[in-house]
Amino acid sequence: MPGPTVAPYGSWSSPVSAAMLAERAVGISQLAVDGGVVYWNEARPSEGGRNVIVAMTPGEDPADVLPPPWSARTLVHEYGGRCYVVQAGTVWFSNFADQRLWRVGTGGAPEPVTAAPSEPRAVRYADPEIVPGGEWLVCVREAHTRAAVVNDLVAVSLTDPPGQARVLSLASGHDFYSAPRLSPTGDRLAWLSWDQPDMPWDGTELWVAELSWGSKPALGEAGLVAGGRQESVSQPRWSPDGDLHYVSDRTGWWNLYSTVAGALAPMAAEFSRPDWVFGQSTYCFVPGALVAVWSSDGIDRLGTVTAGRTQPRETGYTHLDSLQPLGDAVVALGGSPRQPLSVVRIPIDGSPPEVLKQSRPVPVDDTHLSVAEPIEFPTAGGRTAHALYYRPTNADFRGPDGERPPLVVLSHGGPTGATTSVINTGVQFLTSRGLAVVDVNYGGSSGYGRQYRDRLAGLWGVIDVDDCVNAAGYLAERGEVDGNRLAIRGGSAGGYTTLASLAFRDVFAVGASLYGVADLARLAEDTHKFEARYLDKLVGPYPERADLYRERSPLAAADRIACPVIFFQGLEDAVVPPAQSESMVAALRANGLPVAYLAFEGEQHGFRRADTIVRVAGAELYFYGRVLGFEPADEIEPVEIFNEDRLGQPASLEG
Repeated sequence: MPGPTVAPYGSWSSPVSAAMLAERAVGISQLAVDGGVVYWNEARPSEGGRNVIVAMTPGEDPADVLPPPWSARTLVHEYGGRCYVVQAGTVWFSNFADQRLWRVGTGGAPEPVTAAPSEPRAVRYADPEIVPGGEWLVCVREAHTRAAVVNDLVAVSLTDPPGQARVLSLASGHDFYSAPRLSPTGDRLAWLSWDQPDMPWDGTELWVAELSWGSKPALGEAGLVAGGRQESVSQPRWSPDGDLHYVSDRTGWWNLYSTVAGALAPMAAEFSRPDWVFGQSTYCFVPGALVAVWSSDGIDRLGTVTAGRTQPRETGYTHLDSLQPLGDAVVALGGSPRQPLSVVRIPIDGSPPEVLKQSRPVPVDDTHLSVAEPIEFPTAGGRTAHALYYRPTNADFRGPDGERPPLVVLSHGGPTGATTSVINTGVQFLTSRGLAVVDVNYGGSSGYGRQYRDRLAGLWGVIDVDDCVNAAGYLAERGEVDGNRLAIRGGSAGGYTTLASLAFRDVFAVGASLYGVADLARLAEDTHKFEARYLDKLVGPYPERADLYRERSPLAAADRIACPVIFFQGLEDAVVPPAQSESMVAALRANGLPVAYLAFEGEQHGFRRADTIVRVAGAELYFYGRVLGFEPADEIEPVEIFNEDRLGQPASLEG
């Protein structure tokens, strides 16, 4: 039997096509359970990024709750999150097109609940909860006017005529609200609030107040339960007997607490993640037990929490989220290096999990699959940082003797996010073609405690850049990759880290920025409310420290970039507006660098449409090949490259 074909790295023929990144692929989020029926929100690239609520009774086929063109997605905080709630088979949801609340029953047509706003999408709703009795709904409201964006907690009447619901404010005065959670009897309400410049992972406050339901709902005097400027509280949730639980990082780790028992399982592990979106759920209550997910060393574990101890259950999954109770089991979103993110039912008695819905097929068999290898590497200041390394893997090919593969460094977004080891088809697209990939959890990433997360405070553009550069250097020194063929790519905050790495270090041969930040001062002046003061913590107060903003802006240092760069941008992006990419492209073109720019109508922050996803994957590979000197085996539509004649030549820094 013949052995693998010898071919240059990057030129291998791969079974993972660009189309597979979107074909039969969906994004799954926001699990819910009602009457034994499991619900989730399914983002479908094949339907133009439409978000469809799906219902499934275990053992039966799933069914769409929302007919076209309805799409369930809230734009509160722009990032959204939990946008629907279910009771007795009726679903209340935020409709993407107008941001109003709608309701739909089994097999029925959606009908409006709230009135149409005076301006499109001017009033938005998120994180809904139905009051016992079903006459009211409580949620977060975000109202956009020409003067300001105002967030509060509201009660929405569910008994008024369609499109005419009364909406009454319950709590206001703070910059942000989230997680309104009703006690089992509906007479107490818990919620989170915080104020700029804090983000929810910096400092939040947990409040509780009596809630009365006379002719109209009214809150009593609110009492502070936990939190403050130096304590991040997340996920308030009531137990069936009325004990309020929550997660706090007061010890440096997000651990579980109860208002009755205090700390439930103190340990150096994370029981929560940053609240970038509404509705995360890493613990829930089943009959006689509290079931939770906690993370340490980048691996999630699931188990029960009893008498101050955790009792892990083997699940086979390294990433778990969105826990919901289902009888004597939980349903969750689970994935691993060999299993795509899926809706899974996990019995508490230790029986094997059952997959209810996969987000996508496994793209390749094991002989073509590159499995994440956790690495810890030395970085600046005598510290260490974390990453996942993926070797080029394709059973049909191997590289020439003496040749080392190119490396693509991934810098995740957030920046207070984290990468996971769940199989990533985008990574496999690269590794199966002969490229190595390292996905960096640089200082500032979540999952390693508050001290690690706080490394980035005041040092964005320094710590993250150091860690991405040192991850590449570590692998090159080990002989794993070609140190002369290093690429870096990232989206959003990761796009900023990418551009900063190119501007302030002379390490990478090529870069790819997806809706990345180029001008920090412009971002401070022109972004959405949720992150309007985020840079105060990451860089410094603005405009008082305008010098730092200029010093760390890739746009201000564009003349120091000496390698080709490709940019991808959604033209409806309100988080990182297109001007960020466009100004950087113009500067690099003027400097004579090879540069490419692909902009997409109808895309916001993050790409959701199948044709966009496919085009981006092919264009990025094409660009890497042109710069790093390999010929992809794929037939790819060429990319227009400005200053293309300068590929392979030293950069001119004089324009």
